[in-house]
Amino acid sequence: MVGQDRLRLALVLCAVHPGIGGVLVRGEKGTAKSTIVRALAALLPPVADEAGPRRSRLVELPIGATEDRVIGSLDLEKVLRDGEQAFQPGLLAAAHEGVLYVDEVNLLHDHLVDVLLDAAAMGRVHIERDGVSHSHPSRFVLVGTMNPEEGELRPQLLDRFGLAVDVTASRDVDVRMQVVRRRLDYERDPDAFAARYAEDDRLLAKKIAAARDALDEVELSDIELRRIASVCAAFDVDGMRADLVISRTATAHAAWRGATAVEEEDVRVACELALPHRRRRDPFDEPGLDPEALDEALRDADEQPQPPEPEGDGDGPDGGDGPDDGGPDGGGQPPVRASNPPKGENRAQSVKPPRLEVPGVGEGAPGRRSRAQGRHGRVVRPTTERDKGLHLLGTVFAAASHQHARGRVQGRLVLEPQDLRGAHREGREGNLVIFVVDASGSMAARDRLSAVTGAVVSLLRDAYQRRDKVAVITIRGQKAALVLPPTSSVEIAVRRLASMQTGGKTPLAQGLLRARAVVLRERVRDPLRRALVVTLTDGRATGGVDPVHRAKVAGRLLARENVASVVVDCERGMIRLGLARELATELRGTYLRLDELTPQAVVSATKAVA
Repeated sequence: MVGQDRLRLALVLCAVHPGIGGVLVRGEKGTAKSTIVRALAALLPPVADEAGPRRSRLVELPIGATEDRVIGSLDLEKVLRDGEQAFQPGLLAAAHEGVLYVDEVNLLHDHLVDVLLDAAAMGRVHIERDGVSHSHPSRFVLVGTMNPEEGELRPQLLDRFGLAVDVTASRDVDVRMQVVRRRLDYERDPDAFAARYAEDDRLLAKKIAAARDALDEVELSDIELRRIASVCAAFDVDGMRADLVISRTATAHAAWRGATAVEEEDVRVACELALPHRRRRDPFDEPGLDPEALDEALRDADEQPQPPEPEGDGDGPDGGDGPDDGGPDGGGQPPVRASNPPKGENRAQSVKPPRLEVPGVGEGAPGRRSRAQGRHGRVVRPTTERDKGLHLLGTVFAAASHQHARGRVQGRLVLEPQDLRGAHREGREGNLVIFVVDASGSMAARDRLSAVTGAVVSLLRDAYQRRDKVAVITIRGQKAALVLPPTSSVEIAVRRLASMQTGGKTPLAQGLLRARAVVLRERVRDPLRRALVVTLTDGRATGGVDPVHRAKVAGRLLARENVASVVVDCERGMIRLGLARELATELRGTYLRLDELTPQAVVSATKAVA
């Protein structure tokens, strides 16, 4: 099944059984992800409303939306005009019994991710804020699209998507021609194009409605349920959500086929759609599902002995409650596992790095590394700056002391422009983390390079969890190479690191100057995102005239740009020159030893930058 056909099936199955939990669509740019998703709403059955049946809605959640726009807030017009406390619903209310679509869902701000997780878990939205106490249902099919090159999803949100599909552009020339032709036809006459496929859409919508009506009549036998549980156990997925999603998806697929009972074919399709993204613990695991491993897990499920039929009334020695139930002859079942673990199961254990922060308070993109203030985060106090949203209570309190002077005796509150107060919010931001990795001959001993590589991977995993952009610079030979320009895709960073070449001299000064150039260039593109430079080196600069001095001068130039720095000293052996510590002093940064990157190490924030 190719990517587009698989995506179409996944969306149809979610329309048949909304309880599946939605679809995550991963794919490169230009693969019509958004086009396919937007076509789904027209195929959904009507929804019963207070005013009668209505069409299902597809509500788009912009990644830059405010929290009030998503969950709802006070209706300020009624509050200020009529003195009435009224609630204005948000996007989650509009998406009830429909589709909530998030384009570029991997770029969604963390505070909105938390809101989505709550709504998806409870099927309701609860608002307790600014004197408002409100609750309304919000059950929706969550559909998200993303380009993996732009960053990964938080694991909590990733698990909330019932199904996941990877989509790539076809390499078949005839298919590509057909896609372009249809697009040009649509642009020439959208109405005629829609009319051409109206009958096909009507028949597809009718089939979806029929499958939804037949859903409750589809039988999921204990044999197929055991098959589902066995496969989930074999692939070592976390929790029980995968078992439930596969059961619902297999049932929906059977209804879609017009069958009255779930068969192995339905279970297999459901596993192919529901398991790939649940086997990834972090962005360093390979995506996808190995078909051979799935075949083996399904075969093992068939070979598992079935539980014996209960005999007697269950109260005596012959009723199955005796001490021999768990023994080899007592009907107990052996643990379910694949004979060979699926690919990717032998993951290297990660190391938790020290917590590193850029000092001060920034205003960069939302993340989890350093302190920040801006339009996101928790409200801590009102402020006279009006461009940071409205602090309702602060505005009311500011106006209260002037009501007598403004002639108010009773009725509505009298407001003036100077009463308006903004909301001062504090949260966390993601930073630009630039790794300068010494890959020269002085660091190229196998054990040293292995330790350094492990440290970088550990720090990269930390950067992924804290929503940073990352860049990687390697220094070896005669130059410093920017092997990874700033990106939010840590997965790409790991691949580039794996192909890193080693050996040669140590042009440490060039590496620091290259890091400075990257910082200056990124400040033009993203001026609010602050930088943190992490240098992994033994400090032994070589090549040219007085290379150690040149490295210190380059460090001072980088420090003048008010960049936070961390130097990880990779020097080992009986004789230590301490050059990495001296470099940290020139950078006005934090000094760490390589062996301090352990799970128990908790290091305070980096030193203040002059």
